[in-house]
Amino acid sequence: MSKRSKADDASECFKSGFYCSQALLSTYCDDLLDKDTAMKVSCGLAAGMGRLGATCGAVTGAYLVIGLRYGNCSADDKEAVERTFSLVREFDERFKEKHGSTGCRELLGVDLLHADQAIAKERVKALCPGLVRDAAEILEDILQKA
Repeated sequence: MSKRSKADDASECFKSGFYCSQALLSTYCDDLLDKDTAMKVSCGLAAGMGRLGATCGAVTGAYLVIGLRYGNCSADDKEAVERTFSLVREFDERFKEKHGSTGCRELLGVDLLHADQAIAKERVKALCPGLVRDAAEILEDILQKA
């Protein structure tokens, strides 16, 4: 029996009814913060930040994980800042290579805020599990190499 991956866990979390940003952050939060806090802090980033269609929640969830792992705690820790920024840029480049964009509206091809909600829900159901999985796989690879 093969071991479940973090990508499996993130995808299942999304499919269970949580949002993309929540699926990413909560999957990787174990040694960073408690799951309830992870769910709350990432909730507003979902659906391209509150259904605005901006940066995909799976992407912003990954950015939060990178920041929590490698970000600075003191203003003079420029090395931590540069490492974090570098890893965020790497994630961004790899996600764009795979999907052409990090924008929710572009990825789904629909405006979640103004579109017919039946159409929007169908697009989310069809596309977001794969986007969440891909984001988790990219993140996992980056974290293992960092």
